[in-house]
Parts: sequence; C-alpha cells; structure tokens
Amino acid sequence: MAFDTLQTNTGKSVKDREFFQDLKTRIHRQLIDKLDLSKVDMIGSNELVREIGYIIESLIVEEGVPLNQVEKERLVVEIQHETFGLGPLEPLLADPEVSDILVNNSSQVYVEKFGKLQKTDICFRDDRHLLQIIERIVSKVGRRIDESSPYVDARLPDGSRVNAIIPPLAIDGPALSIRRFGMEPLKMNDLLRFGTMDSRMAQVLQGAVKTRLNILISGGTGSGKTTLLNVLSEYIPFDERVVSIEDSAELHLKQDHVVRLETRPPNIEGRGEVNQRDLLRNALRMRPDRIIIGEVRGGEALDMLQAMNTGHDGSLSTIHANTTRDAMARLETMVLMAGMDLPERAIREQVTSAIDIVIQLVRFSDGTRKVVKVSEITGMEGSTIVMHDVFVYEQRGIDKDGNVIGEFKATGVRPFFAERFKVYGYEIPEGTFE
Repeated sequence: MAFDTLQTNTGKSVKDREFFQDLKTRIHRQLIDKLDLSKVDMIGSNELVREIGYIIESLIVEEGVPLNQVEKERLVVEIQHETFGLGPLEPLLADPEVSDILVNNSSQVYVEKFGKLQKTDICFRDDRHLLQIIERIVSKVGRRIDESSPYVDARLPDGSRVNAIIPPLAIDGPALSIRRFGMEPLKMNDLLRFGTMDSRMAQVLQGAVKTRLNILISGGTGSGKTTLLNVLSEYIPFDERVVSIEDSAELHLKQDHVVRLETRPPNIEGRGEVNQRDLLRNALRMRPDRIIIGEVRGGEALDMLQAMNTGHDGSLSTIHANTTRDAMARLETMVLMAGMDLPERAIREQVTSAIDIVIQLVRFSDGTRKVVKVSEITGMEGSTIVMHDVFVYEQRGIDKDGNVIGEFKATGVRPFFAERFKVYGYEIPEGTFE
C-alpha cells in the first residue's frame, strides 16, 4: 500500500497512519452530516452502499488530497465499514481463516489463524473509537457496557462469541475478544478431514446421539467444545423438540422444532437477571425431548442431572475441564453451588445415572484440536465413579515442523451402550471397538 508519505494541501509530509486516520475521520464526520438518517432504512442495502460510495468520493475530491485509485478505494471501503460495520474489524471478520480476534487495546490487535496467534497491523484511532465499536456490538443484542457494568458477553449476527471489558477494570484501555464461528458451521466430515477424530469415533458418537445417550463434552478454552456440540446436534432427529440454553447464543441447530433460550444480565439497578438455572427450570415446563446446555458452569448442574434422570435423555452439554476425571469432580462442585447440602455419594450417584459418555477435547501445541478420549460412565464402586475409555488418542511425539504425531486407538473395551445401539437398530461395523 502507498501512503508512505503523502503531501497535504500545505505541502507538509505526514506519516502514513496518522494522516490516513485523520482524513478518514474528517470524511466520516462530513458523511454523517450529509446523510438523512431518517431515510436510510427505506433504501435497499446495495443501493445505499453505492450512494454512499459516491458521496465519499465527492468528499475526497473536496478535501483536495492527491490519492491514487487504490488509496481512494481503500478509503471508501474503510469509511463504509465505519458507518455500517465494525470499523477496522471488518476485514478480519471477512477472513474465513481467522478463528479468534483479540484486541488488547486500540493499537494492538492479534488474530488466530490455523491455531497460531499472530499480530496484525490493524489499529483503532484511539480508545474512544474502540469503545464505540464495542458499544455498537453489545447494543445490537440488547446489552450494555459502561462504568457501572464494565464487562459484557455478547454475540455477532453469525453467532461468534464476544467478550468486552473496559476501564477501570481494563487498565490499558478497552479490550475485546471475539471467538469466531464460520458462516457455514462445521460438519462431521470437516472434523474427520482436520484429524479431530477418526471414522470409528465419528460413527460411535453419531450413534450415541441417535440412541439418546446423555453426552458431556469436556475440554479447555479454545479446544473446540462448542464446535463439537454443534456437529453432534445435527444427528438429533428432526421430529424431536429441542430446547437450547446458553449464556450467549452460539449454537446453529438445524432442526425445525427448536426453542433457543439465552440468559439475561441484571439491569442498571441490579435487577432482572435471568441465569441458566432459571432457564433450565422453565425449559422443563416446555415439553422438551432434549435439552442442550451450551456450557454448564454453576448451580444449573444439579437441575441438568435431574432432567437427564427424569425422561430428558439424549441431552448434551459442555464443561471446562482438563480430563474426563476432572470433569466429574467439577460437576460435583457445581452441584454444591446450587446450595443443596447433598452428601458426596448422592451427588455421584446422580452423575453416574445421568451421564453416559464423556468426550475429552485437547488443543495441541501445533494448534490442532483432537478428541483424546471417549469414556463411558458405567456406575460406582464404593464411593468412586467408574469410567472406562472406549477410544483414546496417543501422542507419539512432534515432527521437525512442530506438528503433533499420534494415532487414534480403540482400547478393546466393548462399552455397555453397544447393546443400546442394537436395541435402537443402529448398526456399527464389526471390530469397531477392537
């Protein structure tokens, strides 16, 4: 791109970025002054973009700045992004290879591509500019961010997860994190192509959903829990009523008979909060065949287990944990967060009777995400939950390019749910578990 040094009307040489930002700001303000905002909604989107392009080009001419055609086009596009989109973030949101956008402050923006973080040359004009973009995002989903509520979870129209936090909690200025979800959600074939699992695992997990086993997906941050939950939800029959419960709606359920519920934060007076536990209790009155909880993280764990034990089998959820055993320990802790003084054994009995399969996901050093364990919960021995691994991923090392080397293996244990597959008429190839 040009803009190394540009001559203004006065003939003074200015730095690329400062000059470009100042010029863009001036023209953007003039554009807002010229626009009749009351008529904007009445114009078709394509026509509106075209008309605004003409206005911006005329304003550039009025500025008297010598720009070549490439620079003019760049300026027009960026001003359109400022007017109707999310400003400097628009090119990143349009890039299908970008999975995460991490804005540390107005001058430092990182992205994740193919599992690796890299710094970009994207920047905001200043903290106020970044704050305007954050407010534009959160206001569209009926949420707010200000000094009295300095952090917020929201989402973009494509379902991407957004978290923003501002001063005084964020010391170096507003910070923004966007966890991307593609416009076309991934399917099982995509996970097989990426090496997230092998074909045997895929067949068994499809069968687990179709035969109404209760599944808990465990993993660390960014390991792909929500993506796998989305993929597995595709195998829920279309004639079943599904109720999904999420903090911020991210799931792309393909079924027709779906009711999507989303939590609500407290208002400026600290009232009106509706949490996942409230929604789960309400969902039980909505005659669901299956309940999907985006992520279990608190007292709703008790209600979830009870729902799974009382006719809502085939339900799915995710949990943050490093191993399948840790997931069980976290579930116990969450049940206690419900305020019920239950004995340890009673909680574990609830867990073992409710959950059939735990899937463990791991994000490796090379950025790949893999299912490292598919474990079945079979009951209790004494006061210990009994689990056995059906499939595992064994890492053998790392090659010279830093890529993880390993293979998926069946442990040789034939799970109890194999009989359930037979009862439901779901056939799997011979030797799947060998």
